[in-house]
Amino acid sequence: MRETPLSNCERTFLLQAITDRKRIDGRQTYDYRNIKITFGTEYGCCIVELGKTRVLGQVSCELVAPKMNRPTEGILFFNLELSPMASPAFEPGRPSELLVKLNRLLERCLRNSKCIDTESLCVQAGEKVWQIRVDLHLLNHEGNIIDAASIAAVAALCHFRRPDVSVQGEEVTVYSPEERDPVPLSMHHMPICVSFAFFQQGTFLLVDPSEREERVMDGLLVIAMNKHREICTIQSSGGIMLLKDQVLRCSKVAGVKVAEITELIQKAIENDKKARKEGGKFGFAESLPEQKITSLKIDKSSVDTSDFKGEAKKIISKSEPPADAVSKPVVWAPGTAQIGEGIGNAWGELEESEDEDDDADIASVSPESHKVIKKPAKHTSKDIVLSDSEEDDVIILEPESKTEASLPPSVSAEDEDKSSVSKTSTKKKKKRAAR
Repeated sequence: MRETPLSNCERTFLLQAITDRKRIDGRQTYDYRNIKITFGTEYGCCIVELGKTRVLGQVSCELVAPKMNRPTEGILFFNLELSPMASPAFEPGRPSELLVKLNRLLERCLRNSKCIDTESLCVQAGEKVWQIRVDLHLLNHEGNIIDAASIAAVAALCHFRRPDVSVQGEEVTVYSPEERDPVPLSMHHMPICVSFAFFQQGTFLLVDPSEREERVMDGLLVIAMNKHREICTIQSSGGIMLLKDQVLRCSKVAGVKVAEITELIQKAIENDKKARKEGGKFGFAESLPEQKITSLKIDKSSVDTSDFKGEAKKIISKSEPPADAVSKPVVWAPGTAQIGEGIGNAWGELEESEDEDDDADIASVSPESHKVIKKPAKHTSKDIVLSDSEEDDVIILEPESKTEASLPPSVSAEDEDKSSVSKTSTKKKKKRAAR
């Protein structure tokens, strides 16, 4: 899968911004992106972030036979991998031209510059030597792969520890980290690559080009240098002609940037060493920023349990409301109750429309009996009246009572009135049924 090409508008915009000495990410001409170095839990493992470009470096070692022409020197091997996870432009399988060029540049920068004392890796001359392998994996591609890869390789080599060995005659003993402390590698210097992108046939240049700036550049100059201002290698690509003054100016800028990056690597190694010695937190998981929801977090507070009975009584007294605030229920009729102040109980009372209908029905019945029957104004507490405004029916449920003989004469008179009202309601139902 090939990368998406830039449109003409994007290309024109980038070139015009560079001509105006501006960059799309807000940096100046000689500014680097933010560099972050993180070490893993094991020695020799680190991740370098150059802006959004991420490279994982891992160093490993093993005892192998030396080369025939160099029997007393160890072997240093570098391998850079560009996976499709980093960018859709990279394809697995056959190495691309870019990958071959980057691997050769790393070997010239680190191995050919003799940054590691390879003779210190010899265990038995002509028999066994240490082979140091540096594997670099590009995790995300946002431009300037070679600078990020060189920083990751140097940081991983400085952080790596090989097992300690002892030789007795022809017997070689390799000790585990529990038996003996691992031994760091002997490094003479730390070469770092600095990339310069040229535009409009060398008229403008930028340090640490991003991925979009690499697409529109005319040429690239890579200078590998250590903090002593010793040039390890120089590579120019793109087919542009550079003047001597341009190369000298780039070398001066590279010397300043290499000194800053070297100091950053040393500080990161010292911080990791201090954290391991003090037993603090270290590794990739500890370096990631924590994003937690703390809305339900409760602050811990100390509790005195010496007088827990008295404290319990205080808590209970505070939780219970005072006696004045609690109102007692008022029973108006069997099965009903009212708590607190409010509107009086209207259960069993008839509405105004029902009162008018009942008065009319009573008036129509009264000529036959030649007497006027008055509707009781209000039912007693023993009566339960259910009213329905839609049906205009009045149903009176009489509560359970004793025998009529035991009742006083006043109560029997009321019962007669109630029976007359129930008769009128029955006649009312018959009239509606006839309609």
